[in-house]
Amino acid sequence: MAEVKNNEIFPEWNPSDVEGIKSRSNFLRGTLEEGLADLATGSVSEDDTQMIKFHGSYQQTDRDLDVERKGQKLEPLYSFMIRVRIPGGLASADQWIAFDEISKTHATSNTLKLTTRQAFQFHGIIKQKLKPTMQAINETLLDSIAACGDVNRNVMCSTNEALSPLVPAAYQMSKDISEHLLPRTTAYHEIWLNQKLLVNGRVDEEPIYGKLYLPRKFKIAIATPPYNDTDIFSNDIGLIAIGKDDKLTGFNVVIGGGLGMTFTEKGTYPRLGDVVGYVPYEKTLEVVEEIVKLQRDYGNRENRRKARLKYTVDRLGPDNFKGLLQDRLGYSLDAPKPYKFKSNSDVLGWKKAKSGKWFLGLYIEHGRVKDTEDYKLKTGLRAIAELKKCDFRLTGNQGLLLGAIKDEDKKEIEALLKEYKIWPKPKMSEARKHALACVALNTCTMAFAEAERYLPKLMDRIEEVLAESNLTNDDLLIRMTGCPNGCGRPFLGEIGFVGRSMGKYNMYLGAGFTGDRLNTLYKETLSEEQIIEELRVLLPRYAKERNKGEKFGDFVGRVGIIQHEPAVKVI
Repeated sequence: MAEVKNNEIFPEWNPSDVEGIKSRSNFLRGTLEEGLADLATGSVSEDDTQMIKFHGSYQQTDRDLDVERKGQKLEPLYSFMIRVRIPGGLASADQWIAFDEISKTHATSNTLKLTTRQAFQFHGIIKQKLKPTMQAINETLLDSIAACGDVNRNVMCSTNEALSPLVPAAYQMSKDISEHLLPRTTAYHEIWLNQKLLVNGRVDEEPIYGKLYLPRKFKIAIATPPYNDTDIFSNDIGLIAIGKDDKLTGFNVVIGGGLGMTFTEKGTYPRLGDVVGYVPYEKTLEVVEEIVKLQRDYGNRENRRKARLKYTVDRLGPDNFKGLLQDRLGYSLDAPKPYKFKSNSDVLGWKKAKSGKWFLGLYIEHGRVKDTEDYKLKTGLRAIAELKKCDFRLTGNQGLLLGAIKDEDKKEIEALLKEYKIWPKPKMSEARKHALACVALNTCTMAFAEAERYLPKLMDRIEEVLAESNLTNDDLLIRMTGCPNGCGRPFLGEIGFVGRSMGKYNMYLGAGFTGDRLNTLYKETLSEEQIIEELRVLLPRYAKERNKGEKFGDFVGRVGIIQHEPAVKVI
């Protein structure tokens, strides 16, 4: 098909303020150098709060203290979150030790946060420690480049080699994509690592992104059937690994997923990606690059709330978008290959890969690695890392996988797991094992309500209701966020809670257990008591009326409690 001109699809853009900031930034430099040197304030300039995202950091405040500090005529208690770019979430024991140390010496929270994008986050970094923290991360041979901002972010990938022989090759692709789509500007190395340009007069170039980079953030994930533990349909690009005789031959390509929406912005919505075809392994990078370039060229640069790829696909039309992609490639994608997912949750416990190595899936409540008085999780994992007998693989569900363990080392690791009460875990419901929550308050600037700090308490009450109906051992996906931006993927929960205000949540029901169907709004602005009242009706009914093997999300649609959203489409 003929190339579609931007002004044929949408009026000429009136660029948003952020587009201006990017244009003036001199390839992501902005005035960060000057801002970091200004110690009269704990913050950076308004423009640089956007610019620093491209370097892997967000400026935050302690919202628990905002009112008190305002009353004392003090500026907000500013600090920064730094996110590490780590494709597939795979870290060595040495890197785990280094990150544990960074969290002690540089982060006021003294915690490691494992994110829903398989990345590490450090919270509570004050401005004076930003540069030393960036340098300490770089010394581990990792970095935070493009972990945030209007570029491709951390590439997700299943890394449990015990679940499929295709995993190693899929993981390699995640690293290749991450490297291929990195910004080429030298700004990061100049600002944080003091590596000045060696060639006078050199001019930065961005052959993929261009001077303005992308209109909005961009996310890519790879999944290896039968596990969709990276929730690929919620990403701008999803890649479904396809193999033959234990060899990864290529990927089914999914485009246009994204879960964020805005309550007050008409025309914003969560969307699952469409399956558009199959690509051989050796052509995957080319296809991914051209999809990114299409978003660069056609994405909305006026309204950032409608700037993700999902809106570009819907504005152009999925068939037109696929046609544009194939025109640029110079060939057609093959028809999608058969695949089947059975879960989008982590597999916990010991599993052995064909290589003979052991892998242990661990439950980490909402990805928060910290010590408490009676549970020394952080100390225990540090002790295991110091053995240097396993690696550490973050999952897309805020969990942790101890990987590549030899037979002769398994007992020693098990002894430490038992000593620190890390594994086996005390009895808990399957619903708690699968539950996700975003960070929300007190540091997220967008949160309307609690999530990570509150969901464990709510789960205590939900588990009581589950026990009353003998559902403790039944799978159930529960997800909570403090706002509708979707970081904890609430719209893919069989039960989803999205914060509207302090103590009030919208309740969604009916997502598919494999991540291939969105849930539907059920009730608005519910308090905790109202949530429990609803579940005391819904869960007993599910226990009594379900079909054999029927998941809760399927049940509520079948019996008419909600109307199911359409499943993933093939274009």
